[in-house]
Amino acid sequence: MKSSKTRREFFGESSCAAIGSASILSTLLNLKVTNQAAAAGLTAGDDCKTLVCIYLNGGNDSYNMLVRRDAGYSSYANSRTNLALSQAQLQNTHLNQASGGDGNLYALHPSCSKLVEMFNGAGNDGFSGKRRLSFVANVGTLIERTSANEVTNGTAPPLPQNLFSHIDQFHQWQTSVPQGLSELTGWGGRMADVLHSSLNTQATSMSISLAGNNVFQIGNNTQQFTITQQGALLLEGGNTEERRKNDALDGILSQTYRNLMREAFSRQTGDSIEAQIAFKAIFDNFTLPNDFPTFPNTRFARELRVAAISIAIRQQLGLRRSTIFVSRSGWDHHGELLNNHSNLLTEISDAIHAYQLALESLGVAQDVISYTASDFGRTLRSNGRGTDHAWGGCQMIFGEPVDGGKVYGTFPNLALNSSDDLGRGGRLVPTTSIDEVHCELARWFGINNSDLTYVLPNIGNFVNNVSTVDQILGFVKNGRIS
Repeated sequence: MKSSKTRREFFGESSCAAIGSASILSTLLNLKVTNQAAAAGLTAGDDCKTLVCIYLNGGNDSYNMLVRRDAGYSSYANSRTNLALSQAQLQNTHLNQASGGDGNLYALHPSCSKLVEMFNGAGNDGFSGKRRLSFVANVGTLIERTSANEVTNGTAPPLPQNLFSHIDQFHQWQTSVPQGLSELTGWGGRMADVLHSSLNTQATSMSISLAGNNVFQIGNNTQQFTITQQGALLLEGGNTEERRKNDALDGILSQTYRNLMREAFSRQTGDSIEAQIAFKAIFDNFTLPNDFPTFPNTRFARELRVAAISIAIRQQLGLRRSTIFVSRSGWDHHGELLNNHSNLLTEISDAIHAYQLALESLGVAQDVISYTASDFGRTLRSNGRGTDHAWGGCQMIFGEPVDGGKVYGTFPNLALNSSDDLGRGGRLVPTTSIDEVHCELARWFGINNSDLTYVLPNIGNFVNNVSTVDQILGFVKNGRIS
């Protein structure tokens, strides 16, 4: 039931929130957190799972992140020329694959030392003996399987729309429908559509975003709930201008409108503000454990810190299932790749390491999987100081449920004009589709086989029998998804 209190009464006369219209719109049709724990009836030990998408916006040059250090190194070095990392640079970031890996030898970019600990199950600060990180090689948007030869000969099946375009590939990674949709929805949002009806104890939206509006979490009946690196979307302050804005908003929300759309907007905006207040009360009163790690002082790290705490309070929010979306921009390195890429990899390596340690500290690591996505891979050939838009690339997948210390999929031949190369600077055709990754994540998350084609309309193009599919790539531990 909507409270009769005004916005000022919630926050106090001198500490009102200034909420922009874009932020308000992103929270419509979502959380109503007040008394949710009681409403949901969740207790410790109830089945809860969280899937976290970390989107690297711009197209990560992942073949300088994950590098062959065996016989495949020479093809890499010859193709990448002035951008190639030396064997000496890679010496301290060797990956020791667990049994069942693809048999190749790899290293990570020298800026990724913390990720090496997560992959190898090493280090003195929490990952000793715990392999938490794996990679999926040469993954990308596909409607059906194809090859470089088919594409160049004009005999390929339908291809994703507008390959090599940032905005199109950004949407396609999040929709998992590269041929396009008449109504834009994301595969995470479609999962929410399914699970909201089946998990009837869930009292709130399962789609939490730290990156504002995104496509991944939009469903036919689902919208995102937006939070910030401080937690709730409430920026406190008390200057004269803010009080005037709050007075104006209070006046708008207190009106009764004859126009149905205005009345609905007013009510939903009020509900969204109440939801943020309730979320803030739970978030701010959560007590961190003594071994909670210190996060780096970057925006990305602060957002992952908030993501970890939001996972820890999910039962109080009434969430049995939740998705979280986090984004880090800046990966479109047409120039100055070596320095800029190194800095970004250091940032995400340190932040992801702290985030995974936080999940372990909070006691929720056993039911959280996180993964990276990015617009596309980059050309193998240097354009002089950087690389250009390509297709297939490598992504990370990590968490306690992940069978860590392995590289899944097929790592491509990095020689220019190889059978994997579409040409035009070394654009690699994906050998693993995003649907294959998303399917395994969806099955782990609790999506039944009967609902897979709603969540992933193209999945039948990549598995022989959707009604029996469990694992495809095998990165979830113990062979059983649900």
